[in-house]
Amino acid sequence: MALPAYDQCIKASHVFNLLDARGVISVTERQSYIMRVRELAKACGEAWVHTEAGGAS
Repeated sequence: MALPAYDQCIKASHVFNLLDARGVISVTERQSYIMRVRELAKACGEAWVHTEAGGAS
């Protein structure tokens, strides 16, 4: 389930970038959204490492 979650993380990042480019997000909201997407990506990476496929070399 780590890869589908990461795919959604990439989509969230893309939507954030679209909104940011259009100037819809304020400075304080921008920082909050960046942190949320960052934490989501970090959680996806940690989940991948703990899977069987992520541990293979």
